[in-house]
Amino acid sequence: MGYAATGVKEILDEAGVPKGSFYHHFASKEAFAKEVLNLYVRGENERAEKILRDGKAAPLRRLRRYFEELMAIYGPGATVSGCMLANLSLEMADHSDSIQSLLHMSFSNWQTAIAGILQEAIDRGDLARSNKPQELASFLLNSYEGALLRSKADRSSKPLKNFLHFAFNVLLKR
Repeated sequence: MGYAATGVKEILDEAGVPKGSFYHHFASKEAFAKEVLNLYVRGENERAEKILRDGKAAPLRRLRRYFEELMAIYGPGATVSGCMLANLSLEMADHSDSIQSLLHMSFSNWQTAIAGILQEAIDRGDLARSNKPQELASFLLNSYEGALLRSKADRSSKPLKNFLHFAFNVLLKR
């Protein structure tokens, strides 16, 4: 179920929390959603930091390993269905300025983390100097999110496998 289809009562019943306790901490369902999104983003930032900054492997190998882990966690057949940023973007970005702003900032930070590893690959000579890391990171992130959405629609991992193939065997191949 998504944001709109889930009421506060359902959240409280599932969590076993009294209504008063919820409203003591959160002014609204939207405030709760923003806190959940912040926690999600914090966890994903930790995952990215752990994998992307592990300097033992080459930068593009770390980037591929990062996307492979995301695919295992959020791809078809995984316990969690899709990326929370993408799911909330589809459902809420047009309806809540505060959630849209948080989504925008989260995607921007994610893109910057990917751009950092791409810059590292450029500095090592693994990618051509003519590459623009922010633009390339934007393309990779958008392609991954699109493949994840398509995988969900198709109930297939093929779009994600295509993403990996074209990203790492064609686009990022020196």
